[in-house]
Amino acid sequence: MRNIDLDSLEIFRSVVETGSITGAAGQLGRVQSNVTTRIQNLEDRLGVKLFQRQRNRLMLSADGQILLTYAERLLRLSAEAEATLKARGPRGKLRIGTLESTAAARLPPLLSAFHARYPDVQIELVTGDSTALLQRVRRFDVDAAFVSEPFDAEGLETQPSFTEELALIAPLSIPPISDASDMRGRTIIAFATGCSYRRILEDWLAMSKIVPERVLELASYHAIVACVAAGAGIAIMPHSVLRAVHAEGQVQASPLPPQVADVRTHLIWCPGHHSSALDALRAEISSCR
Repeated sequence: MRNIDLDSLEIFRSVVETGSITGAAGQLGRVQSNVTTRIQNLEDRLGVKLFQRQRNRLMLSADGQILLTYAERLLRLSAEAEATLKARGPRGKLRIGTLESTAAARLPPLLSAFHARYPDVQIELVTGDSTALLQRVRRFDVDAAFVSEPFDAEGLETQPSFTEELALIAPLSIPPISDASDMRGRTIIAFATGCSYRRILEDWLAMSKIVPERVLELASYHAIVACVAAGAGIAIMPHSVLRAVHAEGQVQASPLPPQVADVRTHLIWCPGHHSSALDALRAEISSCR
């Protein structure tokens, strides 16, 4: 029995993108009956319904969503294989997940050097916390991702990429913080649950049996710095981010114990999920360490 052909997957993806048989036919330059037949053949072959009709639009079913993940991956690899063999060098799209902190402080020089060396590789960045990025890698939503310790790397390949030194930041108006006990009764400002740095801070406080008065969740480091500077609470972030957002004079930065302060950021990807562009990025990271 033959495997699903790439042509059928391209037709399927086009129906998903346009939401209709008519739209896909126009996008691909095919007659509508051909598109309909190819989708029906695909559903018959797989034994599932790939679409559900809602009003005048075709919407993906749960099974269709699973197939789309694989279709995008296979079509991307096919395009990259053709481009690479023609050009003898990395080309195509490389979709990378990253932490906000890594994107702000570490990636600009790395990706600038990478782009100068491989201008035909198109980098797309997707931001999120470590937990969300791990899920994206496992679902093949991204080719690889930068995540911070601690994280569960079971079933994944990893490459240490950067070492960060975390600092505790507090308003200039309060006495310097020298111990976890100095944070009793104070508000913690952090990203949502799933952030590795928040987990480190909460674990450190828990070891000293300190419970924050409350946790104020924000979505950017600029907002976190602004709230800390305004006296709303205390936060934790890498020194590299403090420098990147030019916040050194706006807050006080206190050192954390070495076992808490020093954390590594890793590049992670699924075993066997290699491409010339991803291999080139890994080599670029190694040369910069």
